[in-house]
Amino acid sequence: MPSETELAVNAWESLFRSQVSLMRRFAADDIWDPIGMREYDVLFTLSTSPDRRLRLRRLNDEILLSQPSLSRMCDRLEAMGYVVREHDPSDKRGTVICLTDAGAQLQTSIGRKHAARIRRYVGDALNTDELRTLDSLCTKLRLAQNDIREHS
Repeated sequence: MPSETELAVNAWESLFRSQVSLMRRFAADDIWDPIGMREYDVLFTLSTSPDRRLRLRRLNDEILLSQPSLSRMCDRLEAMGYVVREHDPSDKRGTVICLTDAGAQLQTSIGRKHAARIRRYVGDALNTDELRTLDSLCTKLRLAQNDIREHS
């Protein structure tokens, strides 16, 4: 019988490898033009934020994909007209990234295609009860992290 550690490791490996497999499929999809999946992540995150805006630092905390050069990415998105930068009125040193109407339209267009692919890759693999269970377990796992102390 596996130990609790072995069960936790096996569960993590299954979750992680499933995520990697899905991310590879999503990255290979031909739906992202004229931006990439990482840029879409920024537009999506802004689209779900209050007033479609976030401080650059908060945006970096919220995006799903690791992005060490978020500031340069925002420069590119701004040059394409999808975001604008503003000074944070509450902190003149801070920068706020704001989604433009053109950025919102692009996010919606790509988002519809991406949702259809998610439905195909995830929804066709799991039934309705399994999808609900997966959502519940992943949410529980994510929210529990703040309460779990690190051990040496």
